[in-house]
Amino acid sequence: MGSGSDSGSGSGSGSSVASAQRMLVIALAGGLLFRLWLSAVFPFTGDEAYFWIWGVKPDLGYYDHPPMVGWILALTHRLSSEVWVQRLPATLLPTVLALMLWTSLRRFDQHKAALAASAFALVPIEFWNAFITTDMPLVLFSVAAALCFWRALLASDAASAADATDVTVATVATGAGAWRWFAASGVLLGLALLSKYFAALLSFAFVVATLATPRRSRNWLGLWLCALCALPFFAFNLWWNQDHCWSNLMFNLYNRHDSAGASWKTPLLFLVSALYVLSPPALWQMLRSPAWRARWHSDVSLRFFTLAWGVPFTLFAALSSVKMIGLHWLLSFVPLFFCAAFFVLDAPQLRRSVRWLGVLTALHVLAAGAAAMLPLQSWQGLRQYDGIVFHFRIQPLLQQLTPWQDDYVLMADGYSPAVTTSFYAGRYVPVFGEASSHARHDDLVTDFRAYDGRNIMILRKNPPKAEDYAQYFREFTWQPLQQDGATFWIVLGRGFRYSVYRDQVLSKVRDRYYRIPGYLPRGECVFCDRYFGANSCPVR
Repeated sequence: MGSGSDSGSGSGSGSSVASAQRMLVIALAGGLLFRLWLSAVFPFTGDEAYFWIWGVKPDLGYYDHPPMVGWILALTHRLSSEVWVQRLPATLLPTVLALMLWTSLRRFDQHKAALAASAFALVPIEFWNAFITTDMPLVLFSVAAALCFWRALLASDAASAADATDVTVATVATGAGAWRWFAASGVLLGLALLSKYFAALLSFAFVVATLATPRRSRNWLGLWLCALCALPFFAFNLWWNQDHCWSNLMFNLYNRHDSAGASWKTPLLFLVSALYVLSPPALWQMLRSPAWRARWHSDVSLRFFTLAWGVPFTLFAALSSVKMIGLHWLLSFVPLFFCAAFFVLDAPQLRRSVRWLGVLTALHVLAAGAAAMLPLQSWQGLRQYDGIVFHFRIQPLLQQLTPWQDDYVLMADGYSPAVTTSFYAGRYVPVFGEASSHARHDDLVTDFRAYDGRNIMILRKNPPKAEDYAQYFREFTWQPLQQDGATFWIVLGRGFRYSVYRDQVLSKVRDRYYRIPGYLPRGECVFCDRYFGANSCPVR
């Protein structure tokens, strides 16, 4: 029976434990203060404003992802409209995760538990990440599900190792505890699935971990119980999707992969991303450690946590040959890497990671502080300067629209400017035009039939072209807006021609983004049904 209690150098002296715990307190406090500062001074990004809109009108699902982040933001929205309050769940998340690691591991070795949790808290992206994403609830529930599954494996292993002729009350209780942990893991995995579909990678890691378990301890019934407890959450999401154009599936499996293709750059970028979110010293030491071979079969904890982070990272590495792997995709498995490091490395090795990550994070903090002291115009030479101005100076930019706000309906030419404007304008701003494959929730929200014949003002970051608007309005004009050295544009269209817009724009959107696979049962689709009649979505 391998609980991992023999890994490392023991619990350490009282002074070394106290020193490591002080280090953990400093890392947690420093990270929390930095994220609070960052969340207060940095304006909402387009993605954050998009998810904030979900919170304003909570629903059972949304276009591109399951609903969990919208439900969380519905709670923060009722507390306050301040940006730092909306970001509070993301700001607190790294602290909560580090404490989860510490409390889970300290019963094996208090010294190493504090070091492993400190190292995780000092990973640069964990230290500075105060921004709202769908990964925020995904990470929380995924890590909690993995820790529960691990506890189930420990209990199952302990029960299976007991002498069959000496079934004591303690042995029976240990076996019953395994079932409770498997069930809890399934519920948490279901909540992770309601956050983002990447939770499926963790469920695959659970299967691999079960297969890797020695036959005498392999608990298939426990794995099935975990799956059974997660199933209602997945079924709920499928039920919503069936009557909403299968939009989650369409986005995640079809519409967002137009740029996929073989490339030598994307694997290299994945390698850099992986090293950035992990600890290179710990990774190198773990790869060289003899613990893999010596304790792989006997140590439940080492084996499970190695697979819990290693299987998803291996799958991401394979996928990176044809697709860019987002940095945030990796975050659910970073805490599990440091759990694996706890069971493989000794205290001096973990301390090296704490020092490495502490220096690297300190450089990030210094860079952020220096950037905050620079005037906005210092960034004027960057290609992204108009985007910087749009986010940092959007309120005075919107004030320039005041002369037209009574006569025109405000829209934007893409989802990011539309939702960002929505947040700062205090009212929903629709998207005009085809836009991109990302974040098409506006398709479910906006009914362009209601704007037939009305005047529409469209905010843009780049100069408009006459052919993009002439056929959709009775007459139109445009003019530039200057803000802090950046130029923006507004198109002023009078007499919106809905029928032309439907035939030229909405029909293209339907054919490109709502071509539902024939193997899926047909339910309602508000976009197709609204503009083209019932059951009008094309078949893929």
